[in-house]
Amino acid sequence: MAESKLAKTPRRIWPALLKGLKCRCPKCGVGKLFHHYIEVVENCPHCGERLDRYNAGLLLPFVVIMIVAHLLVFVMLEMELTGAASPLVYLAVLVPLALILPLLLLPPIKGAIVGLFWARSLSDELDR
Repeated sequence: MAESKLAKTPRRIWPALLKGLKCRCPKCGVGKLFHHYIEVVENCPHCGERLDRYNAGLLLPFVVIMIVAHLLVFVMLEMELTGAASPLVYLAVLVPLALILPLLLLPPIKGAIVGLFWARSLSDELDR
């Protein structure tokens, strides 16, 4: 049993992250990673790799919020430096960005996290 664990080849992180960013299976890069919007498929339809055991948990909203917050602060500073002083301009630009950016970033970021967890074999299941 210990021999089978040692015989596993190490998985490379960067290819798994890039495949996850494309919302594809981190093992084969062909099968879709999500069944619906951000619901991870049970098994890859192409290679059969079990993917539902890699849970992004609370890391997903943390990463998305950090990215969106930095982008919004950059836009706010740029607007301030160019002279957009009206609060309505800020509302017209920042509120749609604050609503749309997280929705666009959730699937690729979750895919990258699942790819990272797959590469490091960090699943929810205990090895028995």
